[in-house]
Amino acid sequence: MMRYALIAILALLALLIIAPPLLGTGWQYALINALIAALFAAAFNLLVGQGGMLSFGHAAYFGVGAFTVIHLMQSVEYGDIPFPTVLLPLAGAAVSLLCGALAGFFATMRSGVYFALVTLALAELLHSLAPHWDEMFGGEAGLSSMRMPSLGFTFGSTLEVYYLTLAWVVICIGLLYAYTRTPFGRLTLALRDNEQRIRFMGFNAHGTKIVVFAISAMFSGVAGSLMAISNETANYSVFSTQVSALVVLHTFVGGSTIFFGPIVGACVLSLFTFVVSGVTHSWMLYQGIIFVLVMLFAPKGIGGVIQAHIEQRHALPWKRLAAPYALATLAGLMVACATVFVVQSLEIVLSREYAAAVARTGEYAPYTVFAREWQVFHPFTWLFPVLLLVPGLYLLQRAFARIKALWDKDDDDDNGDIAAATQELMEGGR
Repeated sequence: MMRYALIAILALLALLIIAPPLLGTGWQYALINALIAALFAAAFNLLVGQGGMLSFGHAAYFGVGAFTVIHLMQSVEYGDIPFPTVLLPLAGAAVSLLCGALAGFFATMRSGVYFALVTLALAELLHSLAPHWDEMFGGEAGLSSMRMPSLGFTFGSTLEVYYLTLAWVVICIGLLYAYTRTPFGRLTLALRDNEQRIRFMGFNAHGTKIVVFAISAMFSGVAGSLMAISNETANYSVFSTQVSALVVLHTFVGGSTIFFGPIVGACVLSLFTFVVSGVTHSWMLYQGIIFVLVMLFAPKGIGGVIQAHIEQRHALPWKRLAAPYALATLAGLMVACATVFVVQSLEIVLSREYAAAVARTGEYAPYTVFAREWQVFHPFTWLFPVLLLVPGLYLLQRAFARIKALWDKDDDDDNGDIAAATQELMEGGR
């Protein structure tokens, strides 16, 4: 299984190297943001998924890394300090590590919801302070600088910035994965599962949590540094609760119990946002719907669903599962189309522009959804989503029931095999 996983990772890496030159600048920039979000989610998951400490203020260390690099970029630009552009994230990592160690010392004195609230308070402190500290954070406008040539690269194009980002993200995710395989990484998992037992075994639980917090902050700082290099600017919004909430969203949609889960979640949602935000103002609503559905029906996230199928790939009756999976896909598309139609219709009809047009002409003009015109007060306009939604939900329920029955039967067969083997061993012993 490890061999197949390695092949898949190498194939994905090859695709990430080969494909971007064939894409437009917009997609290259979207991939940069997806890579940065993936690294930020992986760093955050070290704290919440491995260490069991849910932080609501991890944007603080993301922002510290960003502003550190912006200051260093300004020094390089003005000729004060000769520092290669490719190594700028090291500065963000170092300062974020120090800030994470300091903040972690106080935050880890508490656990559970109190720990989360302390981390939130620390991030909000920076978010409130940044707009008023012009020398450090540039006030409300923020700070900006230019990427300077380094090691033969000009870094004037988006493609060069993409490859720089890709290199740093691959290195950092590799280091994070290596961390999970170390004895201290195992201790981090034990800390998550039973902190009291760690204390009884003689380990310093508080010190361990500080180290985990600081390492997570360090890699978050690298992600913030890459964001600053890409955008060539940073302002106080990087400390906002929206940034902290977004990394939580990415992590749990992807699956916090699996190392690569948050990476998958961050990439999927980042690219989803890039595509959907260009066609609708309601993209955050769709993002919220995805989060709710994942939490309700796949608590282990997208990564958990993928892992379950990989682990059971030899035992599942794939031929019998093909039909219900296809039916579930079709039903899901029907429900999604009905939801999109209603949301987009309400977005258009309730918009200020539409209200102004009605006031100007006195008529409710038709609007376009799914490349077709619809009349606001025509019965079929609002009957159409019902005709999709009701059968879609019914078929979805039937498909899920069939899928659950096949998965449960597979589990029963496994349990029966274990019981039969146990019985055979007992009879042989007699």
